Amino acid sequence: MSERPIRAWFRHSSGRTRLATVAVAVGLLVATGTVWLSPTEKVAPQQSEAEKQLAAQNEQLRNSLSAREQELAALQASQQKAAAERAAGAARGEQKGAAEKEAAAEEAQQKALAQQQEAATRAQQKAAADRAAAAERGAVKASLEKALAAARGTAEGADDRAAAAEAAAAQAHAALEAANASQPPAAQPPVKPSAPSRSALLAPSTRLFGLYTTQSPFNWAEYDDVTAKVGVTPNVAGYFQGWDGSFRADAVTRSWAKGALPLLTWESRPITAGNNESVAPDYSLPVILSGKYDDYLRQYARDIVALGLPVAIRLDHEMNGTWYPWSERDWDYNSLNGNGPGDYVAMWRHVHDIFQAEGANQYVIWVWAPNIVNKLPAWAKNSAWYMRSLYPGDDYVDWVGLSGYYRPPYSADQTPTFDYTYGPSLAQLRSFTSKPILLAEVGASEVGGKKPAWIRDFFDALARPENADIVGFAWFNETVTTISGGQRVTNDWRIVSRADSLQAFVDGIHDPAAGFVPATAAAPGPAPGPSPQPAAAPLLPASAPGAAPPAATAAATATLDPSTEPTVAGTPTPSAGATPTTVKEPQ
Repeated sequence: MSERPIRAWFRHSSGRTRLATVAVAVGLLVATGTVWLSPTEKVAPQQSEAEKQLAAQNEQLRNSLSAREQELAALQASQQKAAAERAAGAARGEQKGAAEKEAAAEEAQQKALAQQQEAATRAQQKAAADRAAAAERGAVKASLEKALAAARGTAEGADDRAAAAEAAAAQAHAALEAANASQPPAAQPPVKPSAPSRSALLAPSTRLFGLYTTQSPFNWAEYDDVTAKVGVTPNVAGYFQGWDGSFRADAVTRSWAKGALPLLTWESRPITAGNNESVAPDYSLPVILSGKYDDYLRQYARDIVALGLPVAIRLDHEMNGTWYPWSERDWDYNSLNGNGPGDYVAMWRHVHDIFQAEGANQYVIWVWAPNIVNKLPAWAKNSAWYMRSLYPGDDYVDWVGLSGYYRPPYSADQTPTFDYTYGPSLAQLRSFTSKPILLAEVGASEVGGKKPAWIRDFFDALARPENADIVGFAWFNETVTTISGGQRVTNDWRIVSRADSLQAFVDGIHDPAAGFVPATAAAPGPAPGPSPQPAAAPLLPASAPGAAPPAATAAATATLDPSTEPTVAGTPTPSAGATPTTVKEPQ
């Protein structure tokens, strides 16, 4: 409707109509304003293009964030899974390691059992061989006795026939006397040699001169040769034996028949053990202490009592070294052969107590003899504590001793003197005991050309008052080839190795100041031919040497140097020559 008709209508309408119209208009205005001003309903404004783009970007960001969150959750789940797998793998590894350790332990146990069985088999085979040899010797002896009996029967028959024939022509009494006179006297059993008492031996009136040779006391050829050339009769006969052999009564009786105290070096292992075998589990100190060898030890002691003659026993010598299975420590101070601190002393006392219980200690002189300390590790060399820790105590020892040699390789500061060789070791010994000292295994090598000088100083030192507690020495009279400093070296320890060395020894031992001969004895010079009667008397007058059993041999060993590799140089023979022997190289 245009404005003009409205205006025309308004002019022609009545006043009431116009008023009503105005009222309606006002009402519409009020209603319209009320609608516009009401907060309950709003109409969303129309979005612009920029706002739409922004909303789309926000939606993409929300989607991206949601994706990252999902990736993070997946990563965490993966890490948790990996951790679980690692834990499971570690558990499986521990289980596998435990199983392998258990298998290794079982294998080691089986191996040890197999070794024990093998050793038992070897022992049985050896015993069987010994029995077979004894049976063979018995058969030979029986055959010879039968032959001898047959021969005697024949002779007796001939004598009887002769007597009968003579009786026909002469008186019966004269014939009987003739027959009896023709019979040889019956053989007498061997006489047990006499020996000084143990108490007399513990405090000898003169110093002891001992000798180890390749086969004494089972063969005296070399022993007698040295005696003749030195001119002084030894009064100690040294020999070696392992725990694989029973007591050798013949070694003791033959020594005393010679007028010499038997000095047994008794090794708690087989005497056939290799020179470099410092590990022998069957002979570890804990095994000995367990009682495994108690029956053997008791029988050994009973055999000594049955014989009733004195014997000096040097049990498990050189225990402060690192080359024997009865040592407690190796060079790096680790346990050796399963042994621990205190085991050596406990072993010594265990053996001593068994002998005491069997009554054998009335005949035994116990000799405890470590090695000289010059070439030992610093922890054993520079202080007496280690040597002292191995000492069983004065109640278990009669003499203390030393093994010590003048030998290569020589140190830069080494001198051919008694003090350099024995001084530090004697100082350690004297710091914890005042027992008499026996230099139980000594010798000097010709390598370097200073053996005569060393021998001269050896006897000069024995004459000094500070060494009055040394009751004697035992000389290792053998020749040994070994590896020293990477080269093969033959050490000739023998007294008779060279004329100048022999002369130095003769001069020294005949010097009354050294204590081996009376003051009236003169020192003869060595002679290649027959020598004069020896000047010094042994502990007892020596009987005739007699023939040794042809199959008897003496097992001789000496000190093993941990820095050298001993080698086999030959087989001992009864001759007095310079035959190298299979022994351990002295320290």
